[in-house]
Amino acid sequence: MNFLQRNPRLYVADLNPALEFYEELLETPVAMRFEIPQTGVELAQISTILLIAGSEEALKPFRNTQATFLVDSLDKFKTFLEENGAEIIRGPSKVPTGRNMTVRHSDGSVIEYVEHSKIE
Repeated sequence: MNFLQRNPRLYVADLNPALEFYEELLETPVAMRFEIPQTGVELAQISTILLIAGSEEALKPFRNTQATFLVDSLDKFKTFLEENGAEIIRGPSKVPTGRNMTVRHSDGSVIEYVEHSKIE
């Protein structure tokens, strides 16, 4: 059970200008970018920052989530979290990068956990 990466989230209205700014600020190119049409949001990762773009209405269900944790085994984390008082709010579900779940920790923090699909 390992954390592979921890990503703070930034919510923006328009992804393109935000990407230009953060690519210049962090001096690194975007590592990943994709849309989730059914939710009306677009995501991009630059370094460890996860940018989530969309209208205020589209972003509303996501704004309470404070960070995204990339993990090696969603199932192991799910078991651990449930055994330690966390509430699974959504998922596990398929997403463009693999699987995810959103969890409310016993302290009230809301975190998305993601396990990327294995590339063969």
